[in-house]
Amino acid sequence: MGEQTFRWTDPEQVLAETAALSGLEYMQGLTEGTIPPPPIAVLMQFGPVSVEKGKVAFSCQPSHASYNPIGMVHGGLVCTLLDTVTGCAAHTTLPAGVGYTSVEIKVNYLRPVLADTGELIGTGWVVKGGRSVIFAEGNVVNAAGDLIATATSTLLVRSRPGAA
Repeated sequence: MGEQTFRWTDPEQVLAETAALSGLEYMQGLTEGTIPPPPIAVLMQFGPVSVEKGKVAFSCQPSHASYNPIGMVHGGLVCTLLDTVTGCAAHTTLPAGVGYTSVEIKVNYLRPVLADTGELIGTGWVVKGGRSVIFAEGNVVNAAGDLIATATSTLLVRSRPGAA
């Protein structure tokens, strides 16, 4: 039987300590390791690879811990990776005190993922920014560059939790 242990930093503490940062500054700190990752990133083994305004990339190492009843990595892992990269791409365009929430995500799965598929790279980019709604797209590829899944996402711009 397999076993994994997860440790994370209190996300409310991190939000309080980073309240004055823009979305881009926050994502840069996450990528540089000066800001601890949110619990979902630790749980799902996501890690930032690159960040620029309007575009981010995250890696993910799938494992047997994400298997579904039919013997492959659950599509929810790939969907969560896509939701992460489209949302974080949107976040890089926002000023301090402003956040976002996903309104809709549509995912197309093109290939199955197994524990031995290897590292996945999810990339998200903003198609159209805005003060109320942001539209983003993303994709996931395997180490060989094969397209695993694509997504389109609509994100609602809102006050960041805990912002004054």
